[in-house]
Amino acid sequence: MTPNMFFLLVSILFSIGLVGIISRRNLFVIYMSIELMLSSVNLLLATLSKLLGDANGSVMALLLIAVIAAEAALFLAMITHLYRQSRTLDSDHYKKLSKVK
Repeated sequence: MTPNMFFLLVSILFSIGLVGIISRRNLFVIYMSIELMLSSVNLLLATLSKLLGDANGSVMALLLIAVIAAEAALFLAMITHLYRQSRTLDSDHYKKLSKVK
């Protein structure tokens, strides 16, 4: 696989994630879209690291994996808590949270 194919794959994955965030209201789908976008950035870092022959991109990719794992634990806990309180995952239902001062 050529580097251009990886760049195309990264672009497609990031675009799918962006469309998922913009077009969907379900909190779980939004979470999965964010994960897809972060994974595409991770793939880009690994590809650039391989192309440039520098390990910095791979180190950043490993750090990003740790951030993704922490973010997943936090976001899933938040989704579970919100679902238990109101029995819905519609993001429009939680607009009142943005008005808290």
